[in-house]
Amino acid sequence: MKTQVNEQVFDVFPELESDRLLFRAYKKGDAQTLLNTRSHNAVSKYMDTAIPKRVEDTEKRIEGYNNAFHERKGITWTIIEKSSNKPIGDFGIWRIDRQNSRGEIGYILHPDFWGKGYMTEAFNTLIRFGFDDLNLHSYEANVNTENKNSKAILLKFGFKLEAHFRENFYYDGQFLDSEIYCLIKSDLN
Repeated sequence: MKTQVNEQVFDVFPELESDRLLFRAYKKGDAQTLLNTRSHNAVSKYMDTAIPKRVEDTEKRIEGYNNAFHERKGITWTIIEKSSNKPIGDFGIWRIDRQNSRGEIGYILHPDFWGKGYMTEAFNTLIRFGFDDLNLHSYEANVNTENKNSKAILLKFGFKLEAHFRENFYYDGQFLDSEIYCLIKSDLN
């Protein structure tokens, strides 16, 4: 079995498309929209990173996403709604473990776009990309145990709960539990 990540994916940022969505690299001009999404209470309450307060915070995040791609460490797409041509969220594959052909995923969607099937459409496109083009063997997702929506989409796509860690992460003055979900390429076949 081939366990090599396809390094050619990192030669040029892979812009992708689905029926209603475009997936492209973040641009500096997306910083305000990213701020609006990441600072929205319905989104930020399940995050284990600092909530951005200013556009400069999300500009730094975007720079980090783009640097990670150029350093071949990860890919984060901004999700664009075709009908409005507006960014509505993002999807990333990072912490790519080349030895084991495994990547961690993360995703957000602005609440104004929840319930429209957009994240399902993003998963259909980007999970397949990771397996078929990036040549990953498996994905993992680290989820806040209270994030029912995130767990629901993972289960919908066949991810399995691999671990529940008790108070393994200290954030914002408290210890939090987390769950690790996994999807192996053969689970899709």
